[in-house]
Amino acid sequence: MTAESTLSAFVTRDGTHLAVQDWPLEPGALPRGVVLMVHGLGEHAGRYDHVARQLNSWGFAARAYDQCGHGESAGLPGSLPSDTRLLDDLAEVLDDTREHMPKGVPLILLGHSMGGLVVGRFVSLGIRKVEALVMSSPALDPGLSAFQKFLVAVLPSVAPNLRVGNGLKPEYISHDPAVVKAYLADRLVHDRISARLARFIATAGPATVALAPQWSVPTLLIFAGDDRLLNPAGSRAFAQAAPKAVVTSVCFDALYHEIFNELDASAVFAALKGWLEQQF
Repeated sequence: MTAESTLSAFVTRDGTHLAVQDWPLEPGALPRGVVLMVHGLGEHAGRYDHVARQLNSWGFAARAYDQCGHGESAGLPGSLPSDTRLLDDLAEVLDDTREHMPKGVPLILLGHSMGGLVVGRFVSLGIRKVEALVMSSPALDPGLSAFQKFLVAVLPSVAPNLRVGNGLKPEYISHDPAVVKAYLADRLVHDRISARLARFIATAGPATVALAPQWSVPTLLIFAGDDRLLNPAGSRAFAQAAPKAVVTSVCFDALYHEIFNELDASAVFAALKGWLEQQF
């Protein structure tokens, strides 16, 4: 059973306000785990309401937050105040989540796209201990052209806060026209990205893949084989290099980038449910 979701403001140590959304179970119900979700570039936590409610139906509480420069959180759209800001914010939200969780209940990170990169990089650096990790179409290889790589190498030093269009084509987020229409109409969705944020994505992806052979946290990697917003080769490289006993990888060959928002996402949710039940 699911209680009503709640929206609250989380204040970081430096006074920044982050919008946090919780999807708890009914009062008195002990969750099998708490899933902390991290959204992708240009979007926000509210777009994961259906994922959270599915998790609730399996006995997991869910939580998500709008990252800096996204959704209802502070910061200019697409901005990044420091190189490590997304990782620092995740650490603070995770600490707060742990503090309010029942003792002994596992905490699972779930990130999509840029959020998948954020949680993957977070775990690879051992910033905090988590019991498990789910990466959904993670931005491990943003698929930059030679010119884009040049810009990412130069611009952050000259104009780190310069924000430009992120170049993502909404028609390729999902085969479902209703999803694309809602995305385009969503007032909290934006297409901005700063030079510093672009550099984070461009460098953190390969750095995370490079650490795949030493991976020790139980991980589910689920990604779109027909991803046209980023290069799925990054996920394939990670899966190939990571220990098979630790990382479970599932590629959905025919799906676009937002695998939880496809016309038929039943196989995606089935893979997530099966893995969670195996782990917990």
